[in-house]
Amino acid sequence: MSTVLITGANRGIGLALATGFNERGDTVIAVCRKTSEALNRLGVRVEAGVDVTDGASLADLARRLDGTEINVLINNAGVLRRDAFETIEDALSDCRLQFEINALAPLRVTRALLDRLSPEAKVAIITSRMGSIADNDSGGYYGYRMSKAAVNMAGVSLAHELKGRGIAVALLHPGYVRTDMTDHTGHVDTSESAAGLIARIDALTLDTSAGFWHANGESLSW
Repeated sequence: MSTVLITGANRGIGLALATGFNERGDTVIAVCRKTSEALNRLGVRVEAGVDVTDGASLADLARRLDGTEINVLINNAGVLRRDAFETIEDALSDCRLQFEINALAPLRVTRALLDRLSPEAKVAIITSRMGSIADNDSGGYYGYRMSKAAVNMAGVSLAHELKGRGIAVALLHPGYVRTDMTDHTGHVDTSESAAGLIARIDALTLDTSAGFWHANGESLSW
């Protein structure tokens, strides 16, 4: 049984991950800015009031977790804003927000909780194939695509950084999931996506650290 910490756990994929790990008997620490009724019903440990873009908030989370050993850290919190080249000047604040949450927050969370990670822990970053340069065949979504490409690079660097500690890192695309972020369009439900993500995390080793995978197991192009 593992202790699993998940950011952005109050809804969507984060909530489905919390549900999946909880149902199989793992200890779940659900981190979020604001909890939800669905999350509260799970009966897991909820650490609310956490802003993943704020250093003081993350330091407070680390203090709350004093004495807790984390086996799996899942950086799931994310945001998507729709923008277009024609109106990019008006969308710069949204681009910056997406960089703060999607690209920088996983680094900040991992650094803040580094001393809470167990030997041979695993770090998963929920990214997107929309951050793949090779896979970009439609353009648009500048802030989101750039922020996910940035976190992919950050994740690979983090894998090198943490290898000496025995900590493996995975970049995981959840699939096109029916959530609020996608206006409930998509190909899979959150439970199916979460099951695939959990399988990828279970299979993660130091030998496969720094990989970029679809939840279904497919290796993705950078």
